[in-house]
Amino acid sequence: MTLTVLNVASPFAPVGHEGADGAEAAVAALDAALVRAGHRSLVIGPDGSRVAGELIALPPVRGSLDDGARAAVNRRVRAMVADAVGRTPVDLVHLHGADFHDHLPPAGVPVLATLHRPLDAYPPAALSPARPATWLHGVSAAQRPPAGVHLLPPLEPGVAVDRLAIRVPKRRFAVALGRVTPGSGLHRALDAAAMAEMQILLAGELRSLPENQDYFRAEIQPRLDGRRRYLGVIGFARKRWLLGSARCLLAPGGDGEIGAVAAQEALACGTPVVGFADGPLAGVIEPGVTGFLVKDVPEMAEAIAAAERLDPDACRAAARSRHSEERMAARYLALYEQLAVGEARAAGVA
Repeated sequence: MTLTVLNVASPFAPVGHEGADGAEAAVAALDAALVRAGHRSLVIGPDGSRVAGELIALPPVRGSLDDGARAAVNRRVRAMVADAVGRTPVDLVHLHGADFHDHLPPAGVPVLATLHRPLDAYPPAALSPARPATWLHGVSAAQRPPAGVHLLPPLEPGVAVDRLAIRVPKRRFAVALGRVTPGSGLHRALDAAAMAEMQILLAGELRSLPENQDYFRAEIQPRLDGRRRYLGVIGFARKRWLLGSARCLLAPGGDGEIGAVAAQEALACGTPVVGFADGPLAGVIEPGVTGFLVKDVPEMAEAIAAAERLDPDACRAAARSRHSEERMAARYLALYEQLAVGEARAAGVA
């Protein structure tokens, strides 16, 4: 069965760039997998995105992103989605943005929406869409739906295991990756490293959203010094070296998929992960083998030292067997075929 699939990325971050993570990385991997399998792939994403299929470019978003500006961008995306499905016989629309509920096309084409963020980050009404043939799913078993909300089984993200493969000497520092947001918990990583007397390097995007800027000024900047540094956005090669060289990755937040992807990337580089037990990492870390699950900052500090005893090859093996992009893409393509022909019950819908 040859499909035409329209993936709709976040309008605020380009697809296919080295620093992409979370939803943008997933869109790039699915686009490439569709093309390799002989399907037609359409992608709505910001201008400058790099895709294997056909890009429908969204004009750049400039200036501050207050509520009015964000609403205007979402209206533009919704119009582009409606235009695409009106002009092209699309078999399935796959929505990835945090505002996916504002991007839904007119009834008629099946829609799959991936919830890349914690469920409480979405408006309650968005989790129970009235639109027919609209299915939602999470990316982690930790995303437990509230009563009355029905989701497809979660599909965990995957990473480029082969590209991440690296063997370099371990150095005495920890690393934390992720967008700088109030939900990232990066200040807790800084505190744990300070308690463990361990150097730490933070890397990730600081977007212009007011809440992100306020968090950085209040919680991150005051904690930075010569041994605790923020690097900003880094490219793939530098990220691979950092992950391969680090004593461990600290994953301190409840930022959903991005934290899980960083953990998977670390494992692929042979680096154990220390994260909190109440988040998405419970399905990624095998305690005592590929990392540690902790309950608070003091436990995280203790685990930093213990991580030195873990076997890097055990981390690499776990990444290859459980967390590859190829495994993720194969599961999505199978789901695409089921939903495109209306086999909702076979896909797991009650």
